[in-house]
Amino acid sequence: MNDYLLNISVTAVDWARAQFALTAIYHWLFVPLTLGLAVIMGICETCWYRTRDIFWRDTAQFWQRLFGINFAMGVATGIILEFEFGTNWSNYSWFVGDIFGAPLAIEGIVAFFMESTFVAVMYFGWKKVSPGFHLASTWLTGLGATISAWWILVANAWMQYPVGCEFNPDTMRNEMVSFFDVALSPFAVDKFFHTVISSWIIGAVFVVAVSCWYLMKRREIRLATSSIKIAAVVGLIASLGAAATGHKSGQSVAKVQPMKLAAMEALYNGGNGIGLTAVAWVNPFKQPDYEAGHAAPLRIDMPYALSFMATNDFSGYVPGINDLLNGYVKPDGTREPSVEEKMARGKLAIDALAAYRQLSKADGAEAAVQKDSLAGVIKANMPYFGYGFVKDKHDVVPYIPVNFWAFRVMVGLGCVFILFFVVIVLLAFDIPLLSVVTRRLLATFGILPETDADVKGTLSGLPSWHYWLAISLVPLAYIASESGWLVAEFGRQPWTIQDMLPTWASVSSVSSASVALTFFIFLFLFTLMLGVEISILLKQIARGPEYSS
Repeated sequence: MNDYLLNISVTAVDWARAQFALTAIYHWLFVPLTLGLAVIMGICETCWYRTRDIFWRDTAQFWQRLFGINFAMGVATGIILEFEFGTNWSNYSWFVGDIFGAPLAIEGIVAFFMESTFVAVMYFGWKKVSPGFHLASTWLTGLGATISAWWILVANAWMQYPVGCEFNPDTMRNEMVSFFDVALSPFAVDKFFHTVISSWIIGAVFVVAVSCWYLMKRREIRLATSSIKIAAVVGLIASLGAAATGHKSGQSVAKVQPMKLAAMEALYNGGNGIGLTAVAWVNPFKQPDYEAGHAAPLRIDMPYALSFMATNDFSGYVPGINDLLNGYVKPDGTREPSVEEKMARGKLAIDALAAYRQLSKADGAEAAVQKDSLAGVIKANMPYFGYGFVKDKHDVVPYIPVNFWAFRVMVGLGCVFILFFVVIVLLAFDIPLLSVVTRRLLATFGILPETDADVKGTLSGLPSWHYWLAISLVPLAYIASESGWLVAEFGRQPWTIQDMLPTWASVSSVSSASVALTFFIFLFLFTLMLGVEISILLKQIARGPEYSS
């Protein structure tokens, strides 16, 4: 494997990473809207099934039409994403294909076919199947998309926290020993709920934005106000749910990826009772001098909050970057090795594996004894195998500025969406929870009308800038979602598989020029696809729902 690495240029690694990042970012522009709209259109059709009010059927069909446009684009980019594992990351695919391939295969066979079957019934079965079966098909289409997300996120979570596997020195592959450990990993469960629930936020914001455009144009008033009520409730529940699952996910990161957490917080030296940074000046264009140990300047934190987030204990211990680099004693008395110690043990595993491979064709009792001894060395040091490819201990520190700022963008916008949906719920349902003082204060800034009498019906009678404000939150919702993925993936660097395989040991032996060429081809195609989708969506929104006669 070391000889293989000598043939891989740094440029090829960078282009392979850039191409995969490009595809993943574009793919994720389509997926969350698919998951979010699935819930909205399911609720609308449920209202039709219960009331038999034809209005609800027309509303469901309208949102389903927008769902279908987005769904098709997501499928196209997702297929390309999976092919890149074989074209650009063949060494990774060989090393862990037995494990990583299983959830992807299940996603393709079960979830994708489930979506394809029921999406056809949903679109073409309105007059061909019973209302109950059609309703079930609508919900099963959304469920299929969610199950698809589950298996994709299981695969991604395994890369963050590899469990349920064992390295086989005879095949040079990691092999699955427990499917349930892989499929039901606590890290995967946390990632799934946080990711899917946050996707509902994007769907809800999108529906509110489209509905506000109709209100601003004084058209489709009933559809707009009814859709806003549904989206506001879904969005508020999702925003609060994303905060709760984010806390749980943060605890998982603190447990199995402490370096990621330290990079997210620009925490250079750890300790007990650590505060959660609200704001600080971390230069976005330069890796900070974390070895100096000085906290980021202009830092304002919430006392003890990081310790509580990571350990559920306000005085809990949280290691910093330097602690993780140099080794430290854990609260339970055990010692976490330094990175240099892990590098030594990783090289020991690699050398033992090379010797084992040399003896693979040897016969005799002596060779068998030597192989057994080497197998023991490999197994004992396999948890640090990936560190054997690391040349400098500082290579295991992620790029701190991206993690620090992306995390704050995600959390900050998450708080904005909670506030946004609270206000929308109050306005949409005319809930008299705002005090007279609060109403007058909001009226002073032009956010609410002057009198209580004017508050009734304000959802369809606000100044146009209120609607534009709601529309402007659509790109912010995507920025928040993409920022979460930046934290997840940049925070894992330099690992393709946490502690097991670094990126430069994972790529295919292909020229950087060919990867660069396909990067720009994909950039053009994906941008074109995005432009086409936006154009079609805007035309369908301008066209509006098709009301039954």
